[in-house]
Amino acid sequence: MGLFGESMMTQSMKMLEKGLDTTSLRQKVIANNIANVDVPHFKRSEVSFESELKRVLDFNRQRMEEPPLLTADPKHISTRPHRKPKNVAPNIHTDYHSTMRNDGNNVDIEDETSKLVRNQLRYHLMIDRLASSFRHLNFLLRPGV
Repeated sequence: MGLFGESMMTQSMKMLEKGLDTTSLRQKVIANNIANVDVPHFKRSEVSFESELKRVLDFNRQRMEEPPLLTADPKHISTRPHRKPKNVAPNIHTDYHSTMRNDGNNVDIEDETSKLVRNQLRYHLMIDRLASSFRHLNFLLRPGV
C-alpha cells in the first residue's frame, strides 16, 4: 500500500487514467472510421466504456443502500456479483446492421468528425483534472515555507 492507500484521490486518479486510456482508444477507432470513409462495405466501429462504468457504479451504490438478499438454499437466485469500477474496460463494437450508402459503407463523416471533437474535449478535460490532482498532491507534499 502506498502513501495514500486507497484514498478518494487515488481512486479518482485511477478512474481518470482509465478514462484517458479510453479516449486514446476511441481516437484510434474514430481515425480508422474516417480513414475508411470511401472503402466499399466498410463497417464503422465505436468504443463503449462510460455506460458500463455507470452501470457498475449505480449497481454498487444501490447495493450499499439496500439490505443484502439472503438465500436459504444454494439453488436460490442470488444477487449479481460485485464488480469493481477498476475492472471495467472499454469495448470496441462494430456496427454491422446499418448502411449509409449504396456500397454498404456506414461511415458518416460529419458524425465521426463531431465524435472526434467531443473525444478531444473529454481528453483535455481529464488531463486538466489529473493536472489539478497532481498540483494538490504537490502542495500537500511540499515542506512548509
